[in-house]
Amino acid sequence: MTIFTPLFLIAIGVFIWQCGKKLSLIRLGRPENRFDNPSLRLWDMLLYAFGQKRVVARPFGINHFVIFWAFVVLLMANGAFILEGLIPGFRLANVLPTALYHPLVFAFDIVSLFALAAIVLSFARRLIFKPAYLDSAYVSARSFEAFLILSFIALLMIASFGLNGVKIVGGLEPASFMPVSAVAANMLAESGASLPALGSFFWWLHATVLLAFICFLPMSKHMHILTAIPNCFFQNLGSTSTQPREEFAVGNRYGVEKVTDLTWKDLFDSFSCTECGRCQDACPANATGKSLNPRQVVHSLKANLLANEQALKAGEPPRVPLIGAEGEGTNTEETIWACTTCGACLQACPVMIEHPSKLVGMRRHLVEMKTTFPEELLNLFENMEQRSNPWGIAPSERAKWAAQMDVKPFEAGKTEYLFYVGCAGSFDSRSKQVTVNVATILDAAGISWGILGKDEKCCGDSLRRLGNEYVFDRMARENVEIFRERGVTKVIVQCPHCFTTLKNDYRQYGLELEVIHHSELIQQLLDAGRLKLNRQVSELGKIILHDSCYLGRHNDVYEAPRQVVAKVAGAVPAEFDRAREESFCCGAGGGRMWMEEQTGTRINLNRVTEALSKNPDTICVACPYCMTMFEDGLKDKQAGQTKVRDIAEVVAEAMRPAQ
Repeated sequence: MTIFTPLFLIAIGVFIWQCGKKLSLIRLGRPENRFDNPSLRLWDMLLYAFGQKRVVARPFGINHFVIFWAFVVLLMANGAFILEGLIPGFRLANVLPTALYHPLVFAFDIVSLFALAAIVLSFARRLIFKPAYLDSAYVSARSFEAFLILSFIALLMIASFGLNGVKIVGGLEPASFMPVSAVAANMLAESGASLPALGSFFWWLHATVLLAFICFLPMSKHMHILTAIPNCFFQNLGSTSTQPREEFAVGNRYGVEKVTDLTWKDLFDSFSCTECGRCQDACPANATGKSLNPRQVVHSLKANLLANEQALKAGEPPRVPLIGAEGEGTNTEETIWACTTCGACLQACPVMIEHPSKLVGMRRHLVEMKTTFPEELLNLFENMEQRSNPWGIAPSERAKWAAQMDVKPFEAGKTEYLFYVGCAGSFDSRSKQVTVNVATILDAAGISWGILGKDEKCCGDSLRRLGNEYVFDRMARENVEIFRERGVTKVIVQCPHCFTTLKNDYRQYGLELEVIHHSELIQQLLDAGRLKLNRQVSELGKIILHDSCYLGRHNDVYEAPRQVVAKVAGAVPAEFDRAREESFCCGAGGGRMWMEEQTGTRINLNRVTEALSKNPDTICVACPYCMTMFEDGLKDKQAGQTKVRDIAEVVAEAMRPAQ
């Protein structure tokens, strides 16, 4: 015991020193309030951290669930072990009543067995049936660290069984309440070895491994054991699609150039990453051969922070750049521009890490501070600034889609809904057909609606996601002013990107709008009997429904499109293998609509190939970007027999009188 006490104090000292060292780096990040709504945060922490909701969403996650809860349950057993080493004669059996002690040691014994089995499975997974997403450029599934941690846990379980077995043989523990250790006791008794020597061996094996684990924990990626739980508490409670505002003033710096330009929560994310690879597996850019790997981006923050530790604490410029040539701790410009901001990484992460905002922050630095961006974005930015639409078409052309219709302007106090048509719905020839159908549906249902016509401006979605916050800010202010002047409170949109921008981003400007996507409105009108369907649309054949990232993952609208298609077609639509929360991006989000894919395969071709594997006659969408990407992909695949239709087009077809 005289040896254990100083060793324990040294281990605890190393643990506290290393934790303090890491947490002091987190304080270098910019301030951000993540303490609001504590009751909701506490609930989410219980659900995602302790309930392991996203972990068990995949089959092998159950294995981690077992390891996690074994760790929690055995904290008490290891605490008792440490007290035995520090206090002569201490035994948990002498402290707790028998009625409590016996069930407790039974739980310890069974949980230890489950933990050991889970560790064996983890070894097998990394050695025998390793998924590709466990590896990345700078992290290996078969690393020394991974096997060391697994070995530590396995040895702790084995030492525990051995030590308890010796105690059972010596009559110090109840064999009937420790069935696994009782098996070990029989084996030890039959071995003929000296029980005191075996007891000493297993005790010191347990002590050595436990103290080594305590020392090594904060120096490894397994520090997430300490940070993942609070990271779930500090998760973003707002919209997953929006970004923080910037304050523009002379002398200010914008975006993320170095790691300390990120918030403390961003840096906390980097130490909370479990390196499970789920974000990597879900990322459409990574799946199609781009350099972007969301897991690697988070790893780069930690690597950069640690590499620049001394310089940053001394107030000196960082030695390793956050944006630059390929290297650990650095992100290339190609990587930064590859993100579609689809949110698949956000949805997949079990510890609520926020990847896209970090990339958008770096985009902001490149655009606003260095005017460095892909060449094809130059025309987009100029067109947005000069004519408030991506194509640079004259604003007077915005209402030309309504030339053959009696469309009225929005009037405050008289018109209930503003139909915010959006740029695609106003100017894109294919999307204008959808706009006409939406207008037809609104009239048929007796909805009071109007448009802004030439006064409508782009919502600025692509600008914000591409990092051109300055032009977005100006555009958002102008739109907010127009909406307030016109008395707009209710808005109908047909584009999920307009939907999320008006609904979520504009709240940062003090504008609270009731925004509804046309798929939701149509579903409500059908349920209320305000919209009459004259027939079922059978000519569209087998329909498969694609979930838009900005409608589904970012705004949780999944059921409305499905219910609409089911009512119109008389059958529920077929599903992609990757659907709902796991839907695969069309490739156009995050401003990628206006950029070419220079590396790997096209994201839209990946999704179109998945669709064609289901042999659909019609692919149903609820987004103009998805419409474009699917139609382009079908042309490339020479699959002209498959049609692409918007929800509104399908409904409008069903409204036509039966022949």
